[in-house]
Amino acid sequence: MFKNKLYDIPFWIIYNWLWWVIAYGNPVKASLAIFTTAYFIKYAFFVVLPILAVWFNLFVLVPRYMEKGRFRAYTFALVGTTLLTSVLIVPCYYLTAAAMGKTVYDVFNTDKEDCLVSFFTVAFSAMVTDMGMAMSIKLAQDWLHTKKRQQLLEKEKLETELQFLKNQFNPHFLFNSINSIFFLIHKNPDMASASLAKFSALLRYQLYECNDQQIPLSKEIAYLQNFIELERLRQNKNTSVQVHIDPIKESDQWGISPFIIMTFVENAFKHVSKESEGLNWINMQLRLSGSRLHLMVSNSIADTPEAEVIRSGGIGLNNVQRRLDLVYPGHHLLQIEKKADQFEVRLSLELTRLEIPVGPKTTERLISTPV
Repeated sequence: MFKNKLYDIPFWIIYNWLWWVIAYGNPVKASLAIFTTAYFIKYAFFVVLPILAVWFNLFVLVPRYMEKGRFRAYTFALVGTTLLTSVLIVPCYYLTAAAMGKTVYDVFNTDKEDCLVSFFTVAFSAMVTDMGMAMSIKLAQDWLHTKKRQQLLEKEKLETELQFLKNQFNPHFLFNSINSIFFLIHKNPDMASASLAKFSALLRYQLYECNDQQIPLSKEIAYLQNFIELERLRQNKNTSVQVHIDPIKESDQWGISPFIIMTFVENAFKHVSKESEGLNWINMQLRLSGSRLHLMVSNSIADTPEAEVIRSGGIGLNNVQRRLDLVYPGHHLLQIEKKADQFEVRLSLELTRLEIPVGPKTTERLISTPV
């Protein structure tokens, strides 16, 4: 147990040397006094005995008493260890003087009457300082270790939750798409064939191209367009679908979490009004301003209880809202508004650049965090 802490010794050697430097006011004089005279005896006592006392405290007293909540016993044991070590340090003054061939009173300029008290006071003060500093370092190390562990646990929890949310979304989308194709098989076999081809492309994207935390924005847009075309085929003639996607330069260099914007578009198609006489509509706009992606999706809704699209426990919008909080904390703005005849979503999202290959074995990371 103590062997693993041998690297503490250089720290205590330098720490005590610094006190001598302060006392002498010169590092050279302090070093000469320690290593070329009998003062080395005193220096060794003030290094070795406090190290042993600190180790005894950290490796015996703390685990046996403090960590078990026995604070009174720990306090008594700590005070006793400090007092005993201070007493054991006192002989170093007499040994140093004897090695110099002088009296302790001459070497340390002290009176005969109070020399023991003076020596003990200095030793006790040094021990209290050493114990206090050692405990401060240990508490700081424990806090950092606990903080790091909490961060790792939180990261693992978030990754697990994100994977769960993503897996939760995929079956939800697959069931909707299969239902759409099933509807088209009876309505128009040719359209069903075209829908199946697009569905195959969508499924390939889900299975093979969106397993990373970030994917190119260009892939997400292509996936979105395929989905919209698939939905167009099964919509009634009195449903207007207006989609405007501004040309985005270097869209393959911007990264986005998979299925973030897709959920809002799917929600619009799922809950658009189905009026047989009036006009049903879906509007979508997507543009990139700097590094910020702006999405607006709105759709007409029927004025019925079934038109409520945000339900407790639902997996559509609730899912993506949670994902936004996890993946883009502080870097997104989501506004959802339900009116009497329409439902509107506005999303502003700060994107990051992906790693761009610049050679066979090297990559260049343009931006690592949202601006």
